[in-house]
Amino acid sequence: MKKTSDRAASKKRLSGDVKLNIATNCALALLIFSVGIVCLFPVGGSEAVDAGNEEGVYRGAAAETDGVSLMFNVYWGTEEVYRILDILAEHDAKATFFVGGCWADDNVDCVKEILSRGHELGNHGYFHKDHASLSESENREEISVCNRFIKLLTAPDMTLFAPPSGSYGKAALDACAALGMKTILWSRDTIDWRDKNASLIYTRATKDIRGGEFVLMHPMEATADALGDILAYYDTQALRAVTVSENLQNGG
Repeated sequence: MKKTSDRAASKKRLSGDVKLNIATNCALALLIFSVGIVCLFPVGGSEAVDAGNEEGVYRGAAAETDGVSLMFNVYWGTEEVYRILDILAEHDAKATFFVGGCWADDNVDCVKEILSRGHELGNHGYFHKDHASLSESENREEISVCNRFIKLLTAPDMTLFAPPSGSYGKAALDACAALGMKTILWSRDTIDWRDKNASLIYTRATKDIRGGEFVLMHPMEATADALGDILAYYDTQALRAVTVSENLQNGG
C-alpha cells in the first residue's frame, strides 16, 4: 500500500515539474520573441523631427559645405548593406552607418566590412528603444552597451548617436553629453522604410539639396536601387558624399 502511495506522490511531483518546465520555457520563448521584434522593426516613424535647437543636437553642418552626409540607420537589411557598400565604392563616396547593437552582434562580418571600406560607424542604441521615455541612467546604459560592443571589434570610439525614430529628451541629451557624444538627427528624411519607392527616395534625397545636409536612409532594396542615381546627381552639383563627422568639421 505504501509503495502505491509513494508511486502516486512521485508521479504527482513529476507532473508538477513538467508543468513548471513548460511554463518556464514558454516565458523564455516569449522574451526571446519580444527582443527579436524590437531588434527587427523600428518603433514609431522616422518622419517625426523635433524642431528645437538644443545644444548638442545636429541636423546638418552649421554652415554650407560641399558635402552631403548619407546616414544609414541599420537594424536589418544586411544583404542591402553589402550592396550599398559596393555602390558607394563605385562613386568614391563615404557614408555614416548608425548601427543597432543587437544587429551588429548578429552581423559582425558586415560591421567589419563597413569599417574596412572607410565608412563611419555611429551608435543607434542597442535595442531600438524610445529614448525620450528613458531616464538618464537608462539612456546611458542603452547607448554605452552599443559603444562597448563595437569597441570589441577594434573599431574607433563612436562619437555620434542617432536616437531611434528621432525620439529623445533632456535625459538622452544629458547622457550623450556625459559620454562625450553628439546627438544626430537629419535635415531631410527619405522615408524609405515606409514607401519603398526608388523614385520617391531619389527625389527626397536630391530636390533642392544643399551642401551640409544630413539625409536619412535605411538599407532597403529600393534605397539601394536609387543610390547610384542619387550619387550621380550629387556629382553634377559639385557635391561630395561624406561622413557626418567630416561634414560637421568642414561646416564649423
